[in-house]
Amino acid sequence: MNFPELYVLRHGETEWNAQNRMQGTLNSPLTELGIEQAHRQGQIFQGIDLEGFSILSSPQGRAFQTAALALAGRVDHIHTDKRLMEIGVGEWAGRIRSELAPPDQYEDTPDGALELYELAPGGEGFAALEQRCKALLADLSGPTVMVTHGITSRVLRATVLGLGLTGMAQMPGGQGVVYHLKDGVQKRLS
Repeated sequence: MNFPELYVLRHGETEWNAQNRMQGTLNSPLTELGIEQAHRQGQIFQGIDLEGFSILSSPQGRAFQTAALALAGRVDHIHTDKRLMEIGVGEWAGRIRSELAPPDQYEDTPDGALELYELAPGGEGFAALEQRCKALLADLSGPTVMVTHGITSRVLRATVLGLGLTGMAQMPGGQGVVYHLKDGVQKRLS
């Protein structure tokens, strides 16, 4: 499937990211570092023409605040789409990751131990998140900037690159960067 040109951003660091807590659909405010990361994303966009791009953000506060900071003065409207929300982690929302599994039991990534998102009691799970991301991508009518979350970003980008859920773990993560996807190629802009 062909996808339009995309820029994908993860929100800046939050208080709960700094505390290594699972956030899921809950929200915590950006830290000072998170605000700096959003401004850094804005600097990345300085040399990029966004004329004709739709701007979509998760409605969750941390993502919308990042979008507002990163794109201030560059766009007229930021639209929200619930399909860009972070994967639901059910009963584990707000819990510290080390309480859920010994730190050496799973491989840690910039987005935490990915297995925990699949194992969360009452959580959304990767298959449901993938369907949500596919539906969003199918509805895009042109080039788009998307501001989202760590796991959702991974699934979106893996889908665009044709890697599916098995490729999600191989997606680079991180905050304060922008991923550009065009013609089946992903570039990390920092």
